[in-house]
Amino acid sequence: MKKIEAIIKPFKLNEVKEALNEIGIHGMTVTEVKGFGRQKGHTEIYRGSEYTVDFLPKVKIETVLPDAQVEAAIEAILTAAKTGKIGDGKVFVYPVDDARRIRTSERGDSAV
Repeated sequence: MKKIEAIIKPFKLNEVKEALNEIGIHGMTVTEVKGFGRQKGHTEIYRGSEYTVDFLPKVKIETVLPDAQVEAAIEAILTAAKTGKIGDGKVFVYPVDDARRIRTSERGDSAV
């Protein structure tokens, strides 16, 4: 099993969710986060004063999948989240040793 964590632009969330649904992935956790990478934020003017916005709004999607679904999920996320502009985001993949479904005590792939 692997955990996929994707940091994307907020307006791409529905496209990514639909792309994952199309390949049979329905469970995910979505968190509104703030951060920056290479784009290092941007400058805005508010009431005549210029200030820097360091942390930009992003969305973090997390899902745990059986190994057989991981590559398809990554490709779906990359395709759906891409705008071609700086700040599109990142995808991280982590190994998961075990998972348990609380309701039934199922373990491993059947728990996810």
